[in-house]
Amino acid sequence: MEQTSIESSSRPQPLSIEELRKINAYWKASNYLSVGQIYLLDNPLLTKPLTLEHIKPRLLGHWGTTPGLNFIYTHLNRINKTNKLNMIYVTGPGHGGPGFVAHTWLEGTYSEIYPSVPQNESGMKKLFRQFSFPGGIPSHCAPETPGSIHEGGELGYALSHAYGAVFDNPDLIACCVVGDGEAETGPLATAWHSNKFLNPVLDGAVLPILHLNGYKIANPTVLARLSHEELESLFVGYGHTPYWVEGSDPETMHQSMAATLDTVITDIKAIQTNARKTGNVTRPRWPMIILRTPKGWTGPAEVGGLKTEGYWRSHQVPLAELSTKPEHIQLLEQWMKSYKPEQLFDKNGALRLELAELAPEGPRRMSANPHTNGGLLLKELNIPDFRDYAVSVPHPGQVEAESTRIMGYLLRDVMKLNDRSRNFRVMGPDETNSNRLGALFEVTDRTWMAEILPDDDHLAPNGRVMEILSEHTCQGWLEGYLLTGRHGIFSCYEAFIHIVDSMFNQHAKWLKVSKEIPWRRPIASLNYLLTSHVWRQDHNGFSHQDPGFIDHVVNKKADIIRVFLPPDANTLLTVTDKCLRSRDFINVIVAGKQQQPQWLSIDAAIKH
Repeated sequence: MEQTSIESSSRPQPLSIEELRKINAYWKASNYLSVGQIYLLDNPLLTKPLTLEHIKPRLLGHWGTTPGLNFIYTHLNRINKTNKLNMIYVTGPGHGGPGFVAHTWLEGTYSEIYPSVPQNESGMKKLFRQFSFPGGIPSHCAPETPGSIHEGGELGYALSHAYGAVFDNPDLIACCVVGDGEAETGPLATAWHSNKFLNPVLDGAVLPILHLNGYKIANPTVLARLSHEELESLFVGYGHTPYWVEGSDPETMHQSMAATLDTVITDIKAIQTNARKTGNVTRPRWPMIILRTPKGWTGPAEVGGLKTEGYWRSHQVPLAELSTKPEHIQLLEQWMKSYKPEQLFDKNGALRLELAELAPEGPRRMSANPHTNGGLLLKELNIPDFRDYAVSVPHPGQVEAESTRIMGYLLRDVMKLNDRSRNFRVMGPDETNSNRLGALFEVTDRTWMAEILPDDDHLAPNGRVMEILSEHTCQGWLEGYLLTGRHGIFSCYEAFIHIVDSMFNQHAKWLKVSKEIPWRRPIASLNYLLTSHVWRQDHNGFSHQDPGFIDHVVNKKADIIRVFLPPDANTLLTVTDKCLRSRDFINVIVAGKQQQPQWLSIDAAIKH
């Protein structure tokens, strides 16, 4: 693969003067709504002088990353509408929640789902009041947010979620924004290798956008302080073609971003068209964007004589002492009025028609894409009768078998029966054979887009078993796959599933809230198979023994989790069938893979 990157200065100026004006105005509208959500209880259109009584008594939220995310969303709307794309938006910087919510309101999806928040002045007031407020909505892109499959409350999982979403979704593009703070986490760093598993014929595409705004909460970010050449080399090494968009002047940046998106979408389509016409699945060099903008872009340049825009002080609430410093109220009013809301919204508080027309319509809106509400697309798995795989047990304890090997035969046939549907995958960190699930390789291979050598075992671009030695990435892939309407199972050693403890937490929280939201449709359960368990870890010893994941799981509510401890193969078969058919659960199966006595007939196992 040829090493290359593209500079923003070398690209054309695709926007007419009128298009530039409208796109800039739309961006301003989203920024205005974002600031309003952080600060205001009342006076949403600033038709009266701003006073303390219009402002929330406690200010919660994050401004710093939001204008950059709004900038990206605005331009994705343009490229999405122009090219009639099937696109979703995954935002790693979860603190940009007010921007995502703002865009869903601007394009109408929010008001369609929540009629009590209409597209007028009263709806804007409610939109502002509810944000990060008692009885309202969270400050992140939570399940309540239309168009979101990724909350971002904990950093590191955005990219693996995006790739999981596009596996077996050949027409889907997941635009994934990776914050430069998030990029410092281990899960995110490993997830860059997901492009080695993306098949341009059978899968969709991920467009990663590394958003460099320079700072975390109180420190510079590592990637933002690398030289241009070093950072470029890093992502060329990861297998990408980097396109750079850098600056702070809105007019220049709009032209540069529009030109860049025109180019990268053309690149993606060319890669897919070539692969699908010729059958050549040699691993391509996928495009990505490195976007450098000031943190807190368009916000106050200074507060109290201290630098704010383009610095870590803009990370959360730039003006936070409104009750004790009346001059800050004046600064807030000047800030919000700098967006000229009277030019963005009509007298009723609705976005002006000429601007509203910039967004795509119907399900092409990223906030209304059905892949972001995966239950809408979920199809039942074709599952054979598990009784057909039963071990004959004439008397308890007289027959021995490897329970997970028997389970493997069932999973093999689930994989085979759903081959055409392409909606079932098995994930694991290089342990499929070790966990005795090798029967899967009778009907499929391991997914692999990198180099394949003659002696390699069951590697193929169209494989449906996904192995990478990163539990984080396996979990992220599977979550993205499930959240967009498919099925799967994740096998791992019991002692090391702890690596994804916090990812389990986040998914459990997502499911808990989703089950309380009527418009969120049920999705297939997240199924774990844990082997090499504490009772039979024969050769690795103490270092590979820890049953504590169960303790972690059972702290969750019983309507979210299930833990199964099948004592033999027949019980494991009935448990597996139950888990694959379930919805909106996290199922943890702990089962032995070694030869062990079999206790129950299949009928007794079902009853048990």
